[in-house]
Amino acid sequence: MCDTYVALGKFTKNGNVIFGKNSDRLGAEAQLITHAPKMSYSKNDMVECTHISIPQVSETAEVLLSKPYWMWGAEMGANEYNVVIGNEAIATKEPLNETGLLGMDLLRLGLERGKSAKEALEVITNLLEKHGQGGAHNKKGLNYHNSFLIADSKEAYVLETAGYWWVVEIVQEYRSISNNISIRGKGDMRKDGIIQHAIEQDYCKDDDDFDFKMIFSPSQLPDVFPLDSRDGCSLNQLVKNRGKITAELMMHFLRTHDPVRICMHQRNDQSTGSQVSELKQGNLHSIHWLTGSTIPCLSIFKPYTFPIEEETIAAIKYPEINPNWFWSKHADFITPFIKKPNVENLERDDYYKTLREIENELIDAVKNLTLQEPSISSQDFLGKMKLINKSAWEKSNSVINA
Repeated sequence: MCDTYVALGKFTKNGNVIFGKNSDRLGAEAQLITHAPKMSYSKNDMVECTHISIPQVSETAEVLLSKPYWMWGAEMGANEYNVVIGNEAIATKEPLNETGLLGMDLLRLGLERGKSAKEALEVITNLLEKHGQGGAHNKKGLNYHNSFLIADSKEAYVLETAGYWWVVEIVQEYRSISNNISIRGKGDMRKDGIIQHAIEQDYCKDDDDFDFKMIFSPSQLPDVFPLDSRDGCSLNQLVKNRGKITAELMMHFLRTHDPVRICMHQRNDQSTGSQVSELKQGNLHSIHWLTGSTIPCLSIFKPYTFPIEEETIAAIKYPEINPNWFWSKHADFITPFIKKPNVENLERDDYYKTLREIENELIDAVKNLTLQEPSISSQDFLGKMKLINKSAWEKSNSVINA
């Protein structure tokens, strides 16, 4: 289970697009903050994705990714062009392929090849139609279809897929997606032939009867998701905070435990990585906050901006988990704090208080630097951001090594 949010500029406090996502996966599956630089390739080069290889393009963008250690693709991330994407597992009536591109591969390919949200959307749908989606999404062999929330500093799209088929909704002000199909009717864009396919498969009777959410889901979905569901809770958080949404508030959304656990607290399934991005227009630097650790309420968000000058882990497939990764050390440290997040635990509460104090200092430092940005050089801004990021990692390490 996962949850992804976006609020467009006209819906936020400062006019910037705010994006957020929790990646809920197996609790023992390390999810790393990784980086791939801008690269150029030759005409016949191939890119080895998680399960299949496909032709490479001539140039790929610089990307910052939060990715499960063993796969090529990513659960969420950003690129140098202010594009961010998060994906969700969904179930549909369409058959699952034994192999193909993972949803996470499609996400990374969209970031590496798209210079805008619209371009990234087109990259993903074109690759989906050509190569299909399929294959195991985790070490237990789980396979599923995917939905995506794709945004840049001006606009956003929800893309929901069913096998090779897809439907798109253009986000108007705000949107969230969880693990259910959510696009109503015919959407704003769709793969050619999808309505005829649905009629032939007896999903619907005719063109007027086509409702993607209601007819492609394998189980009956409510007309409106209730507030005590993940879908309903996340959307309600956005609705209730019109004009108030900031990066800090988005972090708070991702740490929600009541009425439902947006912040997943279980030993077997956890929110193993989280991202909040503030996307700015013009020459201002967007800020991407990532945890690089499991369970956001027990983690600190660390700030990044492009071009990435901080020390990062290479965005490659790793055969096994390294116990020296920060993710691994942090996961071991918080083991006593995972159970019953709403029940008093003095040791956990002290740890939580320390985290929030550190994070608030980081947020204030970034805010102060942002105020200086119009009057200082880009080089100075990046240099100071690098120091803030370094401080975030040093303090994060000091807390779990104390």
